[in-house]
Amino acid sequence: MRAPAPCPPRAGIGLRQAHYQALLAAPPPLGLVEVHAENFFGEGGAALGVLQAARAHWPVSLHGVGLSLGAAAGVDESHLQRLAALVQRIEPVLVSDHACFSRAPRRQGGPVVHGHDLLPLAFTDAALGILARNVQRVQERLQRQLLVENLSAYVHWADDHIAEPEFFNELVRRTGCGLLLDVNNLVVNALNDGHGEAGAAAAACRWVDALTAGAVGEIHLAGYHAGADLVVDDHGSRVHAPVWQVYRHAVQRLGPLPTLVEWDTDIPPLPVLLAEAAQADAIAAEVLAAAALPA
Repeated sequence: MRAPAPCPPRAGIGLRQAHYQALLAAPPPLGLVEVHAENFFGEGGAALGVLQAARAHWPVSLHGVGLSLGAAAGVDESHLQRLAALVQRIEPVLVSDHACFSRAPRRQGGPVVHGHDLLPLAFTDAALGILARNVQRVQERLQRQLLVENLSAYVHWADDHIAEPEFFNELVRRTGCGLLLDVNNLVVNALNDGHGEAGAAAAACRWVDALTAGAVGEIHLAGYHAGADLVVDDHGSRVHAPVWQVYRHAVQRLGPLPTLVEWDTDIPPLPVLLAEAAQADAIAAEVLAAAALPA
């Protein structure tokens, strides 16, 4: 299995259609750009041309939402084949998907269908075994390391018995994959578990502290929507203060890593996104500067 190509430990943004023209007309100094892989599965067309043009300016990260890595039904071979073709064509610096399931029979013995949602896994030995087998299948097909993202989950399974960080530590140990650490998801889950913002940040920091050294290959940041009864990971606003707090802690704990600011709904003007990426870079620089100071 080929190790991932070097990626600068800097921040980048999602490559979104609203910003194609401005980004390519005057390419800013980003650490990477990231796209949802499934949007570029076609054999040609304007969108793929834009992605190839972007690849000339920045490292590209392919972030999937459809592999259904936690499905007992296994990975869909046609989906994996299209992902492999895109990886070969673009030569991305990172490839990732989620620790979730999307594919299952609607009823016992029925055909497998894709639910087009990121449904949470149980943190059990059985679920870990399924996830590990599917991750290994993808890595063998791609001949490269896959990063697996922790999920924002709005329900828990009754038979959960493995702490979530340990679940990912064991996945990394068994398969050699990496972790895409979504800091926003950690905070959203903690808020929905009843913590206030300060308590959610502290719980998320403890989650980070429980990870095996070297397990994380990328970090995601995003905004969330705090409703009356539920906090939703909607990727539709600036990064919130508790998420920045946990990001600073993650950089202190893990070192600088490729970092992506996700913004998928209510997409703002490009300067807003670039400012969020610049703030992530500034935090990482402050952490490094503080670490270099004499005791």
